[in-house]
Amino acid sequence: MAISALRVVATATLMSMMVVVAAAQLQLHFYKDSCPQAESVVKGIMQQRFSADPSIPAGLLRMQFHDCFIHGCDASVLIDSSGNRVAEKDAPPNLTLRGFEVIDEIKAELEKQCKGTVSCADILALATRDGVALTGGSAYALPTGRRDGLVSNISDVHIPGPSFSVADATTAFQTINLSLEDLVTLLGAHAMGFCQCGFFVDRLYNFRGSGQADPNIDPQFLGVLQQKCPRPNNSVPFNLSTDPKIFMTPSSSTPFKLDTSFYRGVLNEQAVLQLDQELAFTDLTRRTVADYISRPNVFRRKFAKAMIKLTNVGVLTGQQGEIRANCRRFNQPSH
Repeated sequence: MAISALRVVATATLMSMMVVVAAAQLQLHFYKDSCPQAESVVKGIMQQRFSADPSIPAGLLRMQFHDCFIHGCDASVLIDSSGNRVAEKDAPPNLTLRGFEVIDEIKAELEKQCKGTVSCADILALATRDGVALTGGSAYALPTGRRDGLVSNISDVHIPGPSFSVADATTAFQTINLSLEDLVTLLGAHAMGFCQCGFFVDRLYNFRGSGQADPNIDPQFLGVLQQKCPRPNNSVPFNLSTDPKIFMTPSSSTPFKLDTSFYRGVLNEQAVLQLDQELAFTDLTRRTVADYISRPNVFRRKFAKAMIKLTNVGVLTGQQGEIRANCRRFNQPSH
């Protein structure tokens, strides 16, 4: 076996061991004595935010994934850049993350009620969990007790992108102890929310440098996407703030609901992202997609299970890390 392959195996094995140990130290109702109202505070604010903006759960799901993939679920993605230190938040894959103000609101309220007690990492995990329930997913019991990380560097951000193949994305997921089934299941979150054209516009006009559209896009659907996402003008610098947005499932009537509409789009060649569409083209992933469509309760149950597994990745517990007073800043500015 090549040395690079050995390194991948060793990294994945070490991460698996870390996940098992850390998960064992998390517990249900961790704050029952120190801040018994913690989970109800999170749930109440999430209900208010969802009523005002039903896209918030999708934003938090994406933020949770981006946080857990780098250094584990330690709220490092919430840190603002400061001085010469550029944080994860300013890495290109994270520039379109949304929902930071929701975490700020929850943290501020919990600091009033239980100062220095509830971690930002737990707030993000609980808010995401409640968002899943609000959009029609299962209301899963979530172990808590995470602590906040002390590192957030832009150079550490390496996240599976929308143009990854299923094989490459699976390899990336395995480094954080997640499986191919977890990948297919968590991609189901793409039933909700928005996507900016820049993430997939190459599929519409210049797929893999061919000068043509991706042949695996349904022709009628291609026309819809091209109407919403014009051909890029290469003479004008890309501007993220003006990049158009579309629903992740444009053909769905339930764009803010965690249902199986994403998987139906995959089988109809109407997935927006290249990685999503590739789920239709391998036997195992296509069978899983078809199973979720025919048994939506199985999807909801497995999505909850995959989220618990995701939010256990590389967590800090006990005396590790810290409990931030402000989710956007380390307690000690030198970090």
